[in-house]
Amino acid sequence: MLAYHRLSADEVMKSLEVTPHGLNDDDVEMRRDKYGYNELTEGKRTSSIAVFFGQFKDLLVIILLVAAFVSFLLGEVESTIVILLVVIVNAILGTVQHAKAEQSLENLKALSSPTAKVMRNNQLIEIDSEDIIVGDLLLLEAGDFISADGRVIESFNLHINESSLTGESLAVAKSSAPLGEAHETIADQNNMVFAGSFVTNGRGLVAVTAIGMETEIGKIANLLDTAKEKKTPLQISLDHFGEKLALGITMICVAIFTIDLIRGRELVESFMFAVSLAVAAIPEALSSIVTIVLAFGTRKMAKENAIIRKLYAVESLGSVSVICSDKTGTLTENKMIVQHVYVDEKVIPHDQLHPEHPIQKKLLLQALLCNDALSQNEKEIGDPTEMALVKLGRQLLFDELLVRKHHPRVAELPFDSDRKLMSTLNDMGNQTVMITKGAVDVLLPKIVKIETSKGIVTMTDEHRRKIEEVNRTFSEDGLRVLAIAYKERRSNRPIDVRDEIGLTFMGLFAIMDPPRKESRAAVESCIQAGIKPVMITGDHKITAMSIAKQIGILNDPSEAIEGHEIEKLTREELRDRIEDFSVFARVTPEHKMRIVNAYQEKGHVVAMTGDGVNDGPALKKADIGVAMGITGTEVAKDASSMVLTDDNFSTIIKAISNGRGIYTNIKNSILFLLSGNAGAIFVVLYATVLGLPVPFAPVHLLFINLLTDSLPAIAIGFEPHNKRAMKDKPRDIHTPLLTKVFTARVVMEGILIAVATIIAFRTGLETGDVVTASTMAFATLCLSRLVHGFNSRSKESIFTIGVFSNKYTWYAFIIGFISLHAVLLIPSLSGVFKVATLSSTQLLLIYSLSIMPFIVNQWFKLLFVRR
Repeated sequence: MLAYHRLSADEVMKSLEVTPHGLNDDDVEMRRDKYGYNELTEGKRTSSIAVFFGQFKDLLVIILLVAAFVSFLLGEVESTIVILLVVIVNAILGTVQHAKAEQSLENLKALSSPTAKVMRNNQLIEIDSEDIIVGDLLLLEAGDFISADGRVIESFNLHINESSLTGESLAVAKSSAPLGEAHETIADQNNMVFAGSFVTNGRGLVAVTAIGMETEIGKIANLLDTAKEKKTPLQISLDHFGEKLALGITMICVAIFTIDLIRGRELVESFMFAVSLAVAAIPEALSSIVTIVLAFGTRKMAKENAIIRKLYAVESLGSVSVICSDKTGTLTENKMIVQHVYVDEKVIPHDQLHPEHPIQKKLLLQALLCNDALSQNEKEIGDPTEMALVKLGRQLLFDELLVRKHHPRVAELPFDSDRKLMSTLNDMGNQTVMITKGAVDVLLPKIVKIETSKGIVTMTDEHRRKIEEVNRTFSEDGLRVLAIAYKERRSNRPIDVRDEIGLTFMGLFAIMDPPRKESRAAVESCIQAGIKPVMITGDHKITAMSIAKQIGILNDPSEAIEGHEIEKLTREELRDRIEDFSVFARVTPEHKMRIVNAYQEKGHVVAMTGDGVNDGPALKKADIGVAMGITGTEVAKDASSMVLTDDNFSTIIKAISNGRGIYTNIKNSILFLLSGNAGAIFVVLYATVLGLPVPFAPVHLLFINLLTDSLPAIAIGFEPHNKRAMKDKPRDIHTPLLTKVFTARVVMEGILIAVATIIAFRTGLETGDVVTASTMAFATLCLSRLVHGFNSRSKESIFTIGVFSNKYTWYAFIIGFISLHAVLLIPSLSGVFKVATLSSTQLLLIYSLSIMPFIVNQWFKLLFVRR
């Protein structure tokens, strides 16, 4: 595609083969065949039915389906129904989440006006936006939504808000002048307009250069369509866990089956027993427990201004090692504020101005008069830079509306992007004054005098050098600088650009979007937690560096890089150097995708914040996409995993802390389930090897798996988060769930539970009644696992973290304890669950044995686990 921004307006018209009269009907038909319609298209979508059945490919889900089939063969219909219900509900949830994620492109399509005004056949007509064709001449006016990319042919104070594409909220002044090679990024091309933006002021004539998928917003749509979401670390861990679990259970069941056959048991009986053991070993409730714990975490985080859109993203937050944050509105307040004023040859902080000081007062009045912004009914109306001057006036008790009423505007020269100046003629009572406001480098050559407390004096080279030095210092600090000058007029005749000479200098205003007060503390917490904070912005490098330095992201200027420099790096070069940078300025959507991808290739888990359409692809590509709830577009929200309702960077840090706590709780829940199941397996192995009767009936295992396992596991998931979590480094996503230490804990805690259960079983066998022995083994296994719920709350002792700090573990224990005793003591349930009536002595033995694993565990933690 031609670099239209480098061509003159005449060259653009010539290359597009269009005249000032616009296209004729024949041109339109011919070009329609070549370019098609102005609409966004999408690739082939997976149907909801295919997505639904795709949820069953997960190995853990397959294991659960096998467990359901086995339960059916065993005649345990209730178990089959429960397992299938769990699997189907999870599949439905996954399908719904997928459908929500596919809304991004639909919202992109909504970013266009239904109609547009074009010049055709030498007539101005209104057409549907989809009928716009390359070469059309678009007439743009204030309030118009732009539906195609184009080159500005004529500009009459044309200002366009491109925040949806660049992320920067300030409207861009558009010009028809050609640009050089340095202006390659969208943010720098002030002679081009782009689909998805809208006109805030003025009017202009634009030659359409791209439509549909060839527009900048079309390229974003293509990136959204092709960006693939990664599995979360927890999903990967659970996948690996499922594979190992399946292998382990298969090996154990084959061993049991073989031993039974050798001992002479019937083939069918041996098979069914091995299968029943598989049912006992599989943690059927695991998937539901993980979902419930994650859902609980989302509710807690919603109260802290973080709305989670994708459930598994909650846990992924705990693994984040890089946060790529937008600048405007996230790290900053998204409000332009005057920071310093240069007046009377002195730099004065904004909060040290004195409204009674004659020169300071005069400067402020002129800034309010040569200004179109206003604050009305708590609403800010106008350009953010001008609004900063209004807010300063309000701070010093000057009402801009009253000031303008007392000194009415007689004439004006609106701001022009070529002149970079604005002038107004105001009635000051005894005289008429022309006030001019604009860029320092443009205004300074037009100034001949300077007003000081000693009076108005001729501008000397020394004065000029001092002003240039102050301007340079402000600019290097990332401040936007406005100069104010004036001259007295003897008549009220209209003013023109020829009058903007022979001015008297009044002062400079240094304006910026300041960092949020909490940003620095949040960045410090981030670094302390081993997370690298990175700023990615469409703003200028100097401004970005200034903010980044203030809040602690940037330590050295060499850590900042611009988009055009990224363009020159290959994929491998960017990947190798990516960790050297902390600030990325003047970036495009493609740059953001490359940055995120480079960090991921280096093994990082990346969180990416954004609010504009331009952020959509990177939000989807990142491990955690974080959209702004206040300023964010629907496209950004739909592509994200999490939405911040307060647009605050510090909220991300809170969310990461929650994510780390949630992962720890899920891991502890899995530890509880596996160690309990291991205890049951060890008991069965013991009985099988020694040729003892079967210790458990299938209904016993069902009761344990679906009641006394599930409730404590869920309760462990609600454990309060450890405040020290943010002092640790992010979890390595390549570390499997079943580490050697974790597996050792599962085995050792399982052995303790098994020993207690075996003692109860052998004691019951001494009575000569197998049912009594089975009942004692069942009751001991069930109760010891309920008590074990307290052990699994933390790697630390329950007495260290607080016995009653998690009330849910007590609720789970009480419900499980009552349910178990209902089975043991109510005659109508005793028959259903195949249990014998136990004596009080036997019950006391069960209680004593059940608490033994807890005592051993707590003793070990108190002695060997350090905080």
